[in-house]
Amino acid sequence: MKTLLDIENWNRKEHFLFFKQMEEPFFGATVNIDCTKAYETAKALNASFFIYYLHKTLVAVNTIETFRYRISDDKIFVYDQINGSATIGREDGTFGFSLIEYNADFTVFKKTAITEIERIQNTTGLFTRTFENDNVIHFSAIPWLNFSSLSHARSYTFPDSCPKISFGKMMVAENGKRTMSMSIHVHHGLMDGLHVGQFVDYFQELMNH
Repeated sequence: MKTLLDIENWNRKEHFLFFKQMEEPFFGATVNIDCTKAYETAKALNASFFIYYLHKTLVAVNTIETFRYRISDDKIFVYDQINGSATIGREDGTFGFSLIEYNADFTVFKKTAITEIERIQNTTGLFTRTFENDNVIHFSAIPWLNFSSLSHARSYTFPDSCPKISFGKMMVAENGKRTMSMSIHVHHGLMDGLHVGQFVDYFQELMNH
């Protein structure tokens, strides 16, 4: 389900009209996330750490309203639920785009994610399904790189307002502290640095439990 945002009475109307006309309306930031506690929790739950932090990402995305905004024909719609389209790697070195439905209950989400990951790993090609709706985030893990910044391949002519969230290599310090770099790219017509900051703060809070 989605509802139409009243742009005329939105305090960011001018910001939206300014940024949506740009060839590249996305902006991004890379931050370090403390994942020490989250890693321990995932292992205690006998869960994939990847699935665990994907779930926490989606919890934060579905909590921060601006991350549920999408542009369609110069209108802004607010989705009730945002799902995850994660890149899933295969043994042959390729990957496919997945669609993992969000559920606040981690046990349910974990089961859904495992099923979709196994499906991708047993198919070939980039697109193994259709994507009718844009109520997703584009999600990727790059566990080979401890990056400090990241860019994305984008077609400027293709209408896109989905946030893009990527994680890097998990680093372990001598004291046992675990950290990962997280890159967030979002459409500036829909949100500003304030909202990205709110997202990062809430996500870190979730990872601390």
